[in-house]
Amino acid sequence: MHKLRPASKEELSFLRAILNYQLGENIAHEVIPEGTLLKISRNTGKIREIFTPDGVPIASVVAATYTLNLKLYAARKIKELLPFPRLRVVVVNEVADDVVENESTVFARHVLMIDEELRAGDEVLVVDESDRLLCVGRLVLSPAEVLHFIRGAAVKVRECEKDGSG
Repeated sequence: MHKLRPASKEELSFLRAILNYQLGENIAHEVIPEGTLLKISRNTGKIREIFTPDGVPIASVVAATYTLNLKLYAARKIKELLPFPRLRVVVVNEVADDVVENESTVFARHVLMIDEELRAGDEVLVVDESDRLLCVGRLVLSPAEVLHFIRGAAVKVRECEKDGSG
């Protein structure tokens, strides 16, 4: 088992800069708090996962690109900090429960609305029509493609709210 260790000031600054750049927003200081813990790779010595001081996962680091894959904790914080529809993909209510229950891919035909500033490959929050957080994942298509296509995957879901508290 990997041990967690506290992040240095430089590491915190580095991770926050990555998140701010990735989201296009200056909110990383709220998402990655002081006292953050890190899981370090034994082989490479690089950061692999980021945790709150309480040990709740915030994000994992993609080794090849050094970008962050968000976890539910980060998604909740981002949703709280950014106004609707920023960084969101809105799915129709009829499929919302199925997406959460099966942690399945969100298909283009089920997307009602999407933040037009997103790009394919961006981290997104999947919400229902009332802005309830359902899942976090990665956008597969551009917003224009998502709204135009009636077939194909729109969001590759990574993690979903199982208790419905989103």
